[in-house]
Formats: sequence, C-alpha cells, structure tokens
Amino acid sequence: MSVRIVIDSLDFVRNAGVRHGKIPLSEFKRLHSLLFDHGGELSFHVAGQYDENERPGLYLEIQGDMQLSCQRCLDKLAYRVDTQTFLLLAKTETELSQHDDNDELDAILAAPELDIISLIEDEVILDLSISVRHPDNECSMHSPAPDENNLIDQAKNEHPFAALASLKKTNRT
Repeated sequence: MSVRIVIDSLDFVRNAGVRHGKIPLSEFKRLHSLLFDHGGELSFHVAGQYDENERPGLYLEIQGDMQLSCQRCLDKLAYRVDTQTFLLLAKTETELSQHDDNDELDAILAAPELDIISLIEDEVILDLSISVRHPDNECSMHSPAPDENNLIDQAKNEHPFAALASLKKTNRT
C-alpha cells in the first residue's frame, strides 16, 4: 500500500494547514538503495505559514531512525533523522530562480498538487552525507584481523634485509 498526501501548497498556507503523521520507510522508493533494511518509520509535521516578509512557505520537521548501509563495509549503520526546514514557495519559475541565488533560503515551486511524501523523501536525502559510512574507528573495513596484526608487528620488528641475510649465510660453503 502506497501512502500519498497531496496538498495545494498555496491554499495550504492561506488556510494555515497542518499535517502530521508517520510514514513507513518502505514508502520511500528512492531511499531503498541506501537502506540496510526497510523497517521503521519517520514522523513528520508540516505546517503552512508565512515568513517574516509575508512570503508563503512550508515549515517541515522530520524525525526518526533508519538503518543505512555503510558504503565502505556494507554493514548496518544507525542513522538518526532530525531535521527542521522552512521551504519558501515560489509562485513562478522566475521567482524560484531568483531565490536560487540566495544560499540562506530554500525554495520550491508552489504546486496545486504537491506530494508531501516526495517532499519528505527529498529532505531526508538532502540530510544524508554524500558517502554514508561509519567513522574510521567503527567501520569493520578498518579493523584488522588478529592474524593481520601479528604480521604487522613482525614486519615492524624485523630488519627489511634479515631474510636475505639468512639466505646468504646458508648458501656459503
């Protein structure tokens, strides 16, 4: 079953609309390749409101826990989503391109049929780092096996030409 929440964005702001709920992670199709498993859900709260300059926008909060796949070791990586953002609603493409120049504003094009689930998925994807992975000291790719440690210690203690010297001694007659 696919969840779909569609709003008329400008009408939603005019009416000070509010929506909240929980969405299973399995509903976020674009996130599937990043997830270790599809269990769990994200809570959301979206409210239509005007900013300090009386421009329409959507205030969005998203929270929840996900299990991502570490891109280094492919093991499970716990990730907490806790994001709040205000998205300015641009009425035209021209207005949207003007807001693109301002790094302090996030703007989207106002739509008569804005899919809130897609918007939430966009924000979660933007919240992730480019390469999702464990810190170096926690990733299994950086944990040497016990035998590997022993070889490293032996190599540090031996002189690089010790094996060559022993061969030289055995071949003298």
